[in-house]
Amino acid sequence: MKPWISAFALFAASSSIAHAADKPYNMSAIIMFLIFIAGTMVITWWAARRTQTTSDFYTAGGGITGFQNGLAIAGDYLSAASFLGIAGMVYVSGFDGMIYAIGFMFGWPTVMFLIAERLRNLGRYNFADVTSFRLRQTPMRVLAASASLLIIALYLIAQMVGAGKLIVLLFGIEYKFAVIIVGSLMMIYVAFGGMTATTWVQIIKAVLMLLGASLMTFLVLAAFRFNVDNLLTEAVAVHPDGRSILAPGSSVSGNPLNALSLGIALAFGTAGLPHILMRFFTVADAKEARKSVIWASSFIGYFYLLTFIIGFGAIALLVQHPEYYITDADGNFDMLKSLIGGTNMVAVHLANAVGGDLLLGFLAAVTFATIVAVVAGLALAGAAAISHDLYANVIAKGKATEHNQMRISRISTVALGILSIVLGIVFENQNVAFMVGLAFAIAASSNFPVLVLSISWRGCTTRGATIGGFLGLTTATVWVMLSSTVWVDVFGFAEPITPFPNPGILSIPLAFAAIWLFSKLDTSPDSVREKAAFDALTVRSQTGIGATQASAH
Repeated sequence: MKPWISAFALFAASSSIAHAADKPYNMSAIIMFLIFIAGTMVITWWAARRTQTTSDFYTAGGGITGFQNGLAIAGDYLSAASFLGIAGMVYVSGFDGMIYAIGFMFGWPTVMFLIAERLRNLGRYNFADVTSFRLRQTPMRVLAASASLLIIALYLIAQMVGAGKLIVLLFGIEYKFAVIIVGSLMMIYVAFGGMTATTWVQIIKAVLMLLGASLMTFLVLAAFRFNVDNLLTEAVAVHPDGRSILAPGSSVSGNPLNALSLGIALAFGTAGLPHILMRFFTVADAKEARKSVIWASSFIGYFYLLTFIIGFGAIALLVQHPEYYITDADGNFDMLKSLIGGTNMVAVHLANAVGGDLLLGFLAAVTFATIVAVVAGLALAGAAAISHDLYANVIAKGKATEHNQMRISRISTVALGILSIVLGIVFENQNVAFMVGLAFAIAASSNFPVLVLSISWRGCTTRGATIGGFLGLTTATVWVMLSSTVWVDVFGFAEPITPFPNPGILSIPLAFAAIWLFSKLDTSPDSVREKAAFDALTVRSQTGIGATQASAH
């Protein structure tokens, strides 16, 4: 497996599922799939009756508890691709497979201590409200919307491709019709139910994901009488690399700069993802926002611990099932190269090995639920960027009515749904693994520096934040486009122009430096006013005075 970013192994995995399946469909998966669809439609109908205002649509009226929001954040953050990809990386490289999980987890203390409380105290609907609290509305919202829509588009493409392949597996229908089904469901959830429906879809998905992974872990440990030493001993005995799978560091030694760059992007990218940050406005106050982060960190950390056991369990158990491998005439196989569908399929094969068709069907249904939940969250964040940032505050200059904002939000949702369907069909056979890496890099290089410096540094000005934010966004995008991931693998050129795929080590410091430099050089009258407004921002962000009233309007 490439050391790029495992979070979008779903594309390869789901493609492999479709090709590797001996049956046109899995009846248990179809039944669970239909139950999930029916349940979420009922939730959407219930939520639609409660969604009357823009506050209801964007933030569920601020009525979500910290525990519920923590589950929803976990549902939004934990993609099925993360599950399949990290389990596959552990299967290939052992302990080193957890490097990505650690990177994803490391982002949450950043959110906890730097972002969550201030975000809830300063904003109403999304993080652009925070960055424009004391800086000029138009440039800050254009920057926020540009970065957010690019991040959302990158996520949507890969999610739609993975979801389409999964529906092909379940029903045996044409890929393009499968993508249309997924896009249509997303439009229904968001356009009619808004944040309330999206939140509960994400909560249900998180519970199913945690239950499914817990059950697989239980069955794996049961096979070794709940003795982890026996599990690891067997894994070491059968793996080609032996004891080295228990030693960290080997998979990053080839290019330490690339590994460091990836780690920086994972650590700080979380604090810039628009669909994650938007979730902090669904709770009543900063206290509940902090609870959200604690619960989300607990659920996500627990889930990644389970993938560790699942990955090592796959090493130890799958070799006992030659039917999951491509064998030669003598029945021999290479466990790392001959697995049917590739190493991203280890969780799927393991589910079948320890739980039969029923667990395999449940895992497939959970995978679909995961994709729909993530896609719904992305669409809602995209609709907020278009209707709240661009339309209400840039085009209408703050004079848009509630009715018009709701109308634009729903039109935006449908437009994003249609766009995601088209892109999902166009990118069907493309390698889209780089897209999440780029999404995290853009979030860490654009949104994160602007957000942090605008709320923590008095000297930050609109000119500095705009130039630095767009510079980080552009640098991250161009760097990845010229790397081996795109320049060679997608465009087909012989050699990449950039030395390694991950741009974070350059683009993130560059964005911070540019914000600092151009803010220092800014002596305009607006900059004086923006610096003077820092005191009011500090009081509001630290105490929450005025936050409750603002969110109610």
